[in-house]
Amino acid sequence: MINIKYLLTIVNQKTIVSIMNIRINLDVEMAKKKMSLKDLSQRVGISMTNLSLLKTGKVKAIRFSTLSAICQQLSCQPGDLLEYISENDDPQN
Repeated sequence: MINIKYLLTIVNQKTIVSIMNIRINLDVEMAKKKMSLKDLSQRVGISMTNLSLLKTGKVKAIRFSTLSAICQQLSCQPGDLLEYISENDDPQN
């Protein structure tokens, strides 16, 4: 599970830190279905690179069509893949 905690944005030569507490559980759902990154990539129709970036939490956004296709192939709900973690529940704080 990957916890996306800080998203750095450069604005007017200043770094602004915004907190984004979204955990991506794609690896967990893939393991439940015993599906490899390569298999899911081929079934969903997106590159292994983009799927890997999603799996590791290194993305800023996901299209609903991609999320829908992943959910269809893994027989899961979007909430199984994306989880909001409040600052109070975050063990890293």
